[in-house]
Amino acid sequence: MKTFTYTLTHPNGLHGRPAMELADFARTLDSAVTVRKGERSAPVDHLMALMLLGASQGDEVTVAVEGGGEEKDLAALEDFFRANL
Repeated sequence: MKTFTYTLTHPNGLHGRPAMELADFARTLDSAVTVRKGERSAPVDHLMALMLLGASQGDEVTVAVEGGGEEKDLAALEDFFRANL
């Protein structure tokens, strides 16, 4: 398992469209992806669970990538977060 932390900069955090875009992007990856905020975590392909994390602009989240292609998927996710979240 590979992880990185990221501080959300998008005004909507992980709510609505940004959460949907992340879920859609994660479905294209070979690895399972989980986002953690504090003690709560959610798989990114479950949109409602992701939004229920309550991750807002300025919150720090930890992204975990596990499975086939971890290195490649981690790099792709880091780029996605920097460009979109």
